[in-house]
Amino acid sequence: MPRACPVFRARRPDDGYVTAEAAVILPALVVLLGAALWAIAVASAQVRCVDAARDGARAAARGEPGSAVVAAAKLAGPPGCDVEVSHEGDRVMVAVRARVGPASGALAAIPAPEAEATAVAVSEGAG
Repeated sequence: MPRACPVFRARRPDDGYVTAEAAVILPALVVLLGAALWAIAVASAQVRCVDAARDGARAAARGEPGSAVVAAAKLAGPPGCDVEVSHEGDRVMVAVRARVGPASGALAAIPAPEAEATAVAVSEGAG
């Protein structure tokens, strides 16, 4: 039985470049993914602040007590949000602020942003 002769190919000068390129690009892709997820978290906190301010202003316009207004806003807002309620004549203003958790890893140098929203409503009892 004849022995198969091993086939040798000539070594090309670009052998191994794919491995080196992958080793460089993969960490960059991980950082990019982390930045994208963090940006989504910031946008989500902003939307929740808008919803919380609107819910709080709606509750205040119905004439609910201040504690119920704050509770309604905190329920709709992001965790740890601050709620401020103020009255000016027949208008009520609800402001919601929340600090988004700091990023981690390579993004830790970016300061944690603050999401905030304000809603104004006219009291239903005002005529």
